[in-house]
Amino acid sequence: MSTLIKNGRIVTAEQDYIGDIFIENEKITLIGESLDITADTVIDAKNKYVIPGGIDVHTHLDMPFGGTTSSDDFFTGTRAAAFGGTTSLIDFAIQPKGKSFRDGLNIWKAKAEGKAVIDYGFHMIITDLPDERISEMTEMIDEGVTSFKLFLAYPNILMVDDATIFKAMKHAASIGALICMHAENGMVIDDIVKETVAAGKLSPVNHAISRPALAEGEATHRAIALAQMAGAPVYIVHLTCNDALEHVANARAKGLPAFAETCPQYLFHSIDDMDTPDFEGAKLVFSPPLREKWNQEKLWAGLKQNTLQVVATDHCPFNFKGQKDMGIDDFTKIPNGGPSLENRLHLTFEGGVNEKRISLNRWVEINSTAPAKIFGMYPKKGSISVGSDADIVVWDPNAEHILSAETHHMNVDYSMYEGKKIKGDVDTVLSRGKVIVQDNEFKGTAGEGSFIKRAPYGSAWD
Repeated sequence: MSTLIKNGRIVTAEQDYIGDIFIENEKITLIGESLDITADTVIDAKNKYVIPGGIDVHTHLDMPFGGTTSSDDFFTGTRAAAFGGTTSLIDFAIQPKGKSFRDGLNIWKAKAEGKAVIDYGFHMIITDLPDERISEMTEMIDEGVTSFKLFLAYPNILMVDDATIFKAMKHAASIGALICMHAENGMVIDDIVKETVAAGKLSPVNHAISRPALAEGEATHRAIALAQMAGAPVYIVHLTCNDALEHVANARAKGLPAFAETCPQYLFHSIDDMDTPDFEGAKLVFSPPLREKWNQEKLWAGLKQNTLQVVATDHCPFNFKGQKDMGIDDFTKIPNGGPSLENRLHLTFEGGVNEKRISLNRWVEINSTAPAKIFGMYPKKGSISVGSDADIVVWDPNAEHILSAETHHMNVDYSMYEGKKIKGDVDTVLSRGKVIVQDNEFKGTAGEGSFIKRAPYGSAWD
């Protein structure tokens, strides 16, 4: 099968030009102007952008949490991703406490097998790391799992101590792995939560109030300091606030390999949106929580200035009815997480490009190219170049639509952006050369997504 995309405005992280793309055997094989070549399928992209498919490096599909399981599995989640222009994602496999990394990887591979519509990879969440298990990190590298996540939050569930983090970072530096950090001071937060509950403050907004920005700032500083001592790169996930952003900026100013992502919810929502007289604020309960509104422009500036390199979603959806309402009388029982996987490109295009906070090239970079480079997928992914996978999105910058639970494809009963008007939408999505979404119609097949065996950290810069 061959495909020719004609007359499109090809936009990458570095370039912006009119051209044609010829695709054969899942790869981009030729790029040129006015290509005179026969193809099985021809897509006219005139007056549209042609961009590398989006890459979401932070999702939680089919994940147990808080006595329930996230509502999108690897079929519904990856299908929704495709409708939003995301053609690859990296989810999180969890090491069962006391068991091997391979046990965790096998569990999550089984969740994805036969379901995923787009290509996918995994980070490995480390829940314990005795000395005899350190060699398993090297085994994961050989499997193409080249990043590991550790938590400074959730005591007695996922949190590990500083010595374990340092040990993981030190070994990661020696094998080409990247450590991802959930940076919140979990012990202090737990104490604040207990005080908050004892005072009878149980509504959803108290989830955010009890997890202060300073607790994220302190933990971000500590994670970077541990990485510096270990001589390792570090990636801060779901950064929410200026308290944390300043520590990343300072580290990068010193030349340290510190990276960070933020998420759409922190760019578009604030703690004010949770402070409602009803239970609606539960829709916006996730960790780290929403912050004061002034942080939003600091995050946008961080994206523009490359203090923040990536926008990911932390997509971890729970239905409002039957899941979120488990905590209707106690915010500590509300499952943490929200749905964004389908809307990442829409929101960053509207808030970033349309509102002139970032350039068109930067929009492509933070949603596709930078995550591909940081997580060992470039130039196979995140690029429009000869030899790259034909993961391509034809984007119509003039299409207008409204985000709503009634029209989205995520398996969840609400939208965090209900009623938000967007100018710019997906026209056509190709995954390894096959059209999987066109004219808002799904043309993909469950199980066609392949596991991405990622390269070690830093390979994109070698």
